[in-house]
Amino acid sequence: MKNTALTHIHENLGAKMLPFAGYNMPILYEGVNAEHETVRNAVGVFDVSHMGEFLLTGPNALALIQKVTSNDASTLTIGKAQYSCLPNNDGGIVDDLLVYKMKEEQYLLVVNASNIDKDWDWISAHNDLDVEMKNLSDDYSLLAIQGPKAVEAMQSLTSKDLSAIPYYHFEVGDFAGIENVIISATGYTGSGGFEIYCKNAEVEQIWNKVFEAGAAFGIKPIGLAARDTLRLEMGFCLYGNDINDTTSPLEAGLGWITKFTKEFTNSENLKKQKEAGVSKKLVAFEMQERAVPRHDYEIVDASGNVIGIVTSGTMSPSLNKGIGMGYVTVENSALDSEIFIKIRKNEIPAKVVKLPFYKK
Repeated sequence: MKNTALTHIHENLGAKMLPFAGYNMPILYEGVNAEHETVRNAVGVFDVSHMGEFLLTGPNALALIQKVTSNDASTLTIGKAQYSCLPNNDGGIVDDLLVYKMKEEQYLLVVNASNIDKDWDWISAHNDLDVEMKNLSDDYSLLAIQGPKAVEAMQSLTSKDLSAIPYYHFEVGDFAGIENVIISATGYTGSGGFEIYCKNAEVEQIWNKVFEAGAAFGIKPIGLAARDTLRLEMGFCLYGNDINDTTSPLEAGLGWITKFTKEFTNSENLKKQKEAGVSKKLVAFEMQERAVPRHDYEIVDASGNVIGIVTSGTMSPSLNKGIGMGYVTVENSALDSEIFIKIRKNEIPAKVVKLPFYKK
């Protein structure tokens, strides 16, 4: 099991550590609900250094990215990031990822920890364009500083105007006494903030200064359990739960990152699927009674027929009710449709709702 450069700090802080994607990661500090509320109302810090980073450089870097990703990376300008996915040849998804345009002819791809080797092999197999590829995953750390007070709390650490960095844009500059840090206005919580990319040797200094600067704003370390409840309240897909090798981006509601203005892996078949219509859809639902839906629970109709499966579910700390996402047949996917979640022998009513669950 791998450690991040901050594992010793999490252990010293008393975090509950568990294996996640091959890494020894902090899952909990004081409790999911308290940590969740910290990010929704103040500012919290996640160590997400387990994520993977690939640097693609050369005259054909964009062409390779266009070939393997579903979104249109030609629209990126320097300083901008894009959410995308890597389609496979069978209609499913290899992974979802972020694409950063660092400079002309240079892009940073940020991939899920559990898929680093898989993604590297996939992109390498399509690299017949002589693009220089570097796997920086073991050399770089990533902190997600998230919450409505993140800008105010962190401004003293950088000469960059944090309030002037738009969502899904980034700056490279000084941060916490370190030069050439990527300060990215991205994150997976829906509460604003930044993701900070730096070298492993630099991250402990950054972590310490972040907590000094944030002390007056109620900053706290946050574990991966709260990261999951936060992203689910926003309806953000989690690879391995809501999307995987068998789910198409169109079924997953990711048509907005699937651009048929270019050719990419399996684009012809995905285009046909779009024209013909999908048979199942990823929907969001709220429980109508006090109950917690869980991954892999069956979804049934009023007659008890199985119509789908829960992919993510939790008791929402912000809404104090059971929420979830799952794939159902198209006939049962309309807003306000009544569906039932099978919890042990009981069929508990739920309603299909519009995302996000959490609205500020």
